[in-house]
This record gives sequence, structure tokens and C-alpha cells, in this order.
Amino acid sequence: MIALTVLAPPEDQFKAPTPDELFNSFTPIIPGVDWFTKPVLLALFSSVLVIGVCWAAFANPKIVPRGIQNVVEYGYMFVRDQVARPFLGKDADRWMGLLVSIFFLVLVWNLLGVFPVLQFPVAAHIAFPIVLAGTIYILKVYLGIKHQGAIGYFKNMMFPPGLPKFIYVLLAPIEFLSNLIIAPFTHAVRLFANMFAGHMLLAFFSMVGFWFLFEKLTPLGAGVGVVGVIMTIILTAFEMFIQYLQAFLFALLAAMYIGGSLHPDH
Repeated sequence: MIALTVLAPPEDQFKAPTPDELFNSFTPIIPGVDWFTKPVLLALFSSVLVIGVCWAAFANPKIVPRGIQNVVEYGYMFVRDQVARPFLGKDADRWMGLLVSIFFLVLVWNLLGVFPVLQFPVAAHIAFPIVLAGTIYILKVYLGIKHQGAIGYFKNMMFPPGLPKFIYVLLAPIEFLSNLIIAPFTHAVRLFANMFAGHMLLAFFSMVGFWFLFEKLTPLGAGVGVVGVIMTIILTAFEMFIQYLQAFLFALLAAMYIGGSLHPDH
């Protein structure tokens, strides 16, 4: 019988951060309130920040915008022209409040991942994208039934006109699964997966730089540490672009789902 001994890694050996350490090991901010952790606090902070910025920009708007109003109006026009109007047409203005809020909220969620001290993208915690995407999904179904009727909504979804009848045998279940199950799932997971992966990469390379340049500086390890710092800088810039892109795509899909419920012919 052979005895196997598992050797623990030495204390001076570099250890890469694990997903559990980065995303699950949060101490409750209020003792005894287990759910109130750093991601929840950052989500609340993001909501207050977006409300405060929009309030400051539009509570007393000027004909010639200045300061924060000018900055927020650029974001408003971007969402209106690139997100709302292509999918909602004449109904775009009615839904601008929701779409602008979604865009800025997800953008702040994401940017917190590269903000000093805070350094955690809220969307990297799967619960938050699921709740936001689920809200859009419920709104989508409600608007579809309201504007098309229950029978009309599912008929337009599963049996688009102009196709041979035998095609519907295959198409109807695919459309049902795609619209009511896969679409809300991918809406949430796309945002979550990008933020999760980006945060893991940033944490890894920043830890490499810190470990080999400050924690365990050696002549051979210094080069590795420099590479870690350079990669952290490059990936931070790239991650900020992805964070903006994912906020745009999340709002874009929300507009597309709402538009599909309001205008089934689109």
C-alpha cells in the first residue's frame, strides 16, 4: 500500500486569485445581515449615483446646456439615436427614461470594476444581470400581450406569416424557446460573462505585478512583474471599452425586445 502525501505550496510561491476569492468571499457590511455585502452596496450606490446625476442635469434644464447637463445630454442623445429610434421608431421618446436609466446604470455597474478602492463590477455577480434582464423580460411579455392579445402575441411569435405550413412544425418550438427562454438567459449571461472574465484577467495580472515587484522582488522575477503591470494597464483600457460596449448592447437588446412586443411586424 502506497501512502500519498499532498504537499502544500510554499508560502513564497505565487498563487493566482480564484473565482471564489474574487466573487464570493464578501464579509457582510452589517453583522448578522448576510445578504448586505459589497456587491449589494455598490448596486445601491450605482442607483443613487445615476438618479443624482440625472436629477442634477435635468431638474432645472437650461436652453443652452452647460456643465453636467451638457455631458448627460450627450449620453441621452446617444441612447436616443443609436438605441431607441432604430427599434422603437415613433415610440422612442416614450421609452427614453427606461433606456437611458438602463444604459447609465449598467455602465456605472461595469466601470466600478476599474474604479480605485471599489474595484468590483456589479454585473460580474450573476444575480444583478438576471434581475435586470428578468425585469425587461416581464415587461416584454406584458407589452406583447397588451398590444397584441395573448393569442396574437404567441401566434406572431411562433407562426410568422408567409412561410409554408410544414415549416411551422420545426419553427414554432424554436421560436418559443428562443423568445421566452434563451433570449432572457443570454441577455443576462452576455453581460455577466464579459464582466466576470474581465475582472478575473485584471485581478490576475495586477496580482502578478504586485507579487513580483513588491511582495517577492527578485532579479529574475522583476521582469515578470513589469509584464504584469504593463498587461494590467493595457487590459484596463480594453476592459473600459468592453464595459461601455456591454452597457450599450444591454440597452440595445432591451429596446429590441420592447420594440418587438409593440410592433410584431418588425
